[in-house]
Amino acid sequence: MLAPYSWLKEYVDIDVTPQELEDKLFSCGFEVEELIEVGKDVTNVVVGYVESCEPIEGTHLSLCKVDAGTGELLQICCGADNVCAGKKFPVAKIGATVYATAKDHKTIEGVATIGQGKLRGYDSYGMLCSGTELGLNEDLYPGAGYNGLLVLPEDAEIGADVKPILGMDDWIFDISITANRPDCQSILGIAREVAAVLGKELKMPSLDYTETEVKKEGFTVTVDAPDICPRYIGHYVYDVKMGESPAWMKRRLALVGIGSISNMVDITNYILKELGQPMHAFDGHFLEGNAINVRRAAEGEKIVTLDEKEFTLNPNNLVICDGNRPVALAGIMGGLNSEIRDTTTDVLFESAKFARDNIRKSSRALGQSSDSSQVYAKGVNEYTTVMAMKRALHLVEELGCGKVSSTHVDVNTGNSVEPTEMKASVKRVNGVIGITVPDEEIIRILTNLNFQPVLNGDELTIQVPAYREDMESYPDIAEELIRMYGYDHVVPTFMPTAEVTLGGLNQRQKSELKVKKALAAAGAYEGIHYSFFSPADLDLIKLPADAPERHAIRLINPITEDLSLMRTTLVPQMLQAIARNQKRGTIAGRIFEFGKAFIAKELPLTDYPDERETLCIGVFGEGEDFFSLKGLCETVADALNITFRYATANRTYLHPYQTAEIFCDGECVGVLGKALYEICDELDMRVPAYVAQIDMRLLSKYYGKLEMYQPLPKFDIEKRDFAFVCDRSVTCQEIEDTIYASCRYVTDVKLFDVYEGAQLAKDKKSMAFNVVFTPADTEFKAATVDGFVNDILTALKEQQNVTLRA
Repeated sequence: MLAPYSWLKEYVDIDVTPQELEDKLFSCGFEVEELIEVGKDVTNVVVGYVESCEPIEGTHLSLCKVDAGTGELLQICCGADNVCAGKKFPVAKIGATVYATAKDHKTIEGVATIGQGKLRGYDSYGMLCSGTELGLNEDLYPGAGYNGLLVLPEDAEIGADVKPILGMDDWIFDISITANRPDCQSILGIAREVAAVLGKELKMPSLDYTETEVKKEGFTVTVDAPDICPRYIGHYVYDVKMGESPAWMKRRLALVGIGSISNMVDITNYILKELGQPMHAFDGHFLEGNAINVRRAAEGEKIVTLDEKEFTLNPNNLVICDGNRPVALAGIMGGLNSEIRDTTTDVLFESAKFARDNIRKSSRALGQSSDSSQVYAKGVNEYTTVMAMKRALHLVEELGCGKVSSTHVDVNTGNSVEPTEMKASVKRVNGVIGITVPDEEIIRILTNLNFQPVLNGDELTIQVPAYREDMESYPDIAEELIRMYGYDHVVPTFMPTAEVTLGGLNQRQKSELKVKKALAAAGAYEGIHYSFFSPADLDLIKLPADAPERHAIRLINPITEDLSLMRTTLVPQMLQAIARNQKRGTIAGRIFEFGKAFIAKELPLTDYPDERETLCIGVFGEGEDFFSLKGLCETVADALNITFRYATANRTYLHPYQTAEIFCDGECVGVLGKALYEICDELDMRVPAYVAQIDMRLLSKYYGKLEMYQPLPKFDIEKRDFAFVCDRSVTCQEIEDTIYASCRYVTDVKLFDVYEGAQLAKDKKSMAFNVVFTPADTEFKAATVDGFVNDILTALKEQQNVTLRA
């Protein structure tokens, strides 16, 4: 938000320097991102009076004698076609800095320092300047756009600095406006704050105008979409005289980055910056049907905007129509078919409030942005909508560019533009701030902010202006008080429930960090994804319509449809991460993510969702399979000093024969398996992917579990390797359980190979295990271990029909 110092002084008698005002604005909550000095690069340029001017024979140059107020005439060579004796021009003396221009004398290429020169044998002690060389254009100062010297007023004092004369002693505040204060995205809005912080009176802009008896007979305005256009005001102006705007208006617009177009168009741009209300002017001659209709666009309807771009619309877009066709894209840009022309003789002014979310979404979807759409996207209040129309009609009369008819139409939903009453307890207000603001300060501050406060004991009553839509309850009053009273008054203190701790990580953080380090040591990289995903992600993993994961929380205003739901599972994003890596040439890897799944207790929401801490692991590439993923799950178990068990399972997104649920102490805590081939193909994966998801919330009760000391065995352990043949339906877990149950001396069982192929029947597979036997009180004899082996083989044969592979 650009706010020129000189423009602010139109509304407030500012008696502090721009630098002091910058500090005061910052103290009351408005960050000045940059304080721009208008004439910063121009120095030592004064008013010069040309005493004599003689042409240099054979050249386009003139030899001038110039009085620059130094007591001696300066000899300056000048090639401008409008240099002459008896006039005053800007003189850059030796050592002065001005802007260097290109050959076209309009494009600025940098800053130049003036030195003594010599042209055609004549010494030159300075330079007579054009407007461009001073950084000016026609809008900033009349005559500055001429390709020659800038002519100064006859009453300019010789030798005086040209900056005050040319308005180059001004400053521009570039202010960051927070989202809760859209009323401050205007010069008047900032002026209100300046008046309040300085304790000065705010001088309101003139709103008076005189209506004639002329009417636009039969003219009507209808609003078919009041939900996104709660107020639309139209006023007819006739006998329009198109022309240039006055110098003061052109200058103010130029200071905020807007070039002058014509008086009627400039009025709308001026009000946009002055009041923060976008307006539009339609050429009445090109409005058909003697009507305005505000409605949603029809599917496929087209419009060509003022910048000659054609857009295909849909019902999400709001359009302003005449009796037959769209003539403006509401809140974004007017239509080319009703633009103001040099021949315009009657105008319909529009001032409206459109729903900020509708304008923001339309602007983004169409890829069309404007100053108006940016203001509407942040919010416009109806108080300013009404005020802006009055101001526009006043300016029409002030500039003498038209006559105001009595045709005025205000279609609205009944929202009042008068102040609303709010009551609050002073004790509660002070409780929010944490200090006691004196009653007299409360009255002073709220009066300066135009809240008309009344204090009756502990009860504070204020009148909230209609432009302060951010004021909802007593915490907002507290915010207004402390930002004006001064944050330096706040005394540091502990919260009532605060306690001093030694710092460091809590048990949950320590345990999760331990798991992360263990996974990283196993070659996995941590990934972080958004907490949102797309409905298409749930389709990707082929969840049925009644799956719990589909009961996801939808965002009211998502950035995009791809991020429109709070995620209920981390699996889709892990699969997509694996696919992205493969597309970018990484065809092997291990990834894990600690994140939250958001589970709604019921929809629509009546309470906060359950935020479940979840671990998702993905592996892919050479050497990775179901069992390497299981190994990473075991790494998690080892880090927490717990034991996982596994059982066959089914998931819609996992291979039916390579899926297992993970159990801890009989409770299912997760699942792992191989992603379906169809999913991998849909994501254009080059190698298979394997994923696991573990509910860390269920494992949180084991956080901090200590590892129990196991004494080293007194005697040597015995190891045996077995290669078993079994049905494909038999799981590794079933075989491990049988081995452990068959011999109490078995302390470890590890799977180290799985084979399925031509050497076995189609319904068979081979699994190889390493089994460790640990003696207790006596050393094992070979016959003893052979007995253990026989017991294991017998149990496996009887329970799972498992045999040794020949």
